[in-house]
Amino acid sequence: MTYKETLDWMFVQLPMYQEKGKSAFNGKLDTIRALSDHLGHPERTFKSIHVAGTNGKGSSSHMLASILYEAGYKVGLYTSPHLKDFRERIKIDGEPISKGNVIDFVAENRPFFEAQQLSFFEMTVGMAFDYFAKNRVDIAIVEVGLGGRLDSTNIITPEVCLITNIGFDHMDMLGDSLSKITYEKAGIIKEKVPVVISEYQEEVADVFESAAREKKTKLVFASQEVHNSYPTSLLGHYQARNCKGVLAVLKQLKGFVIREEHLKNGFLRVVENTGLMGRWQVLQHAPKVVCDTAHNSEGLTLVLKQIDGQHFDSLHMVLGFVMDKNLDSIFPLLPKKATYYFCRPNIRRGMEVEGIMEKAQAYGLEAQAYTSVKEAYEAALKKALDTDFIYVGGSTFTVAEVL
Repeated sequence: MTYKETLDWMFVQLPMYQEKGKSAFNGKLDTIRALSDHLGHPERTFKSIHVAGTNGKGSSSHMLASILYEAGYKVGLYTSPHLKDFRERIKIDGEPISKGNVIDFVAENRPFFEAQQLSFFEMTVGMAFDYFAKNRVDIAIVEVGLGGRLDSTNIITPEVCLITNIGFDHMDMLGDSLSKITYEKAGIIKEKVPVVISEYQEEVADVFESAAREKKTKLVFASQEVHNSYPTSLLGHYQARNCKGVLAVLKQLKGFVIREEHLKNGFLRVVENTGLMGRWQVLQHAPKVVCDTAHNSEGLTLVLKQIDGQHFDSLHMVLGFVMDKNLDSIFPLLPKKATYYFCRPNIRRGMEVEGIMEKAQAYGLEAQAYTSVKEAYEAALKKALDTDFIYVGGSTFTVAEVL
């Protein structure tokens, strides 16, 4: 198969959460353990840092990878979802896995995938771990896909765990309260493996404390213990919170030499070293266009605060959502003095524009509906003056289509 045919087989034939939602959520680790056994347990051959959380886990993972790369280590990086190309999910020293490696891995293991009915995500995790093992990385930064306790990445025994923050997201699978969601995220905590929590949240701190006691491990709340910060190439003001978590993780990481220059350069070169996209990414000026993958009320609150600090005449918001988003928690946050261009991301889980428009009218927003992200974005560019500001977001997939 060609690279495109391989991806088509992975995306279409097997369940993929990003496309199908809850129906693709496995909810158990049996099959990923079977795959690990089939591959010879590659995850046991390299050291790792495991990263979970509602918001900030992707940025934090890329920061960690950048700093460790600056320190001279060979660094694997596994993240999800991708924005432009599947290979963004699996990188070593900022370089994506080759198309040939993707093709060969699927071709070699396809009979096993079909026999075991593995999910898209399980196959991808197995591919990443196998690739990191064969290339003998010094350490891999492994981002949780969904939740933590039952996520396919949760077969590793890392050097340190990082949980960025807790918010309401994927409630149909993780639970309808912050404590239930926290319980799922805290499921990555391992016996005697130190765990860092980027942000202290009083309402869920006891869940983390209980999990740490049970696993007999050290618990660090970075927002209380880390008082310094570094400038970073990731432009959102909210990155300062992620920076503290990253610094606390590196303090707990044993056996790796990380100097001040590595920290400074690592934070400043995150985008250059890792290729991270979609975090307060400036696409053009005059009018200024920024996209950001924030997709829940907690993430959007931080982004909207940053928008409020920008200088512009009029604000244009190009937004598209997926079906599991609670618009009643998002729409009260949206500024009334803005023009909205609502659209449906081109995936199966994309929320229909008609429902979004009904909510917009209920909340008194000036809005138009568009049949695609491309059409909405082009309409905003056409209407906006050079002194205006255009924001693109609401979903990772909305951002991906603009990029």
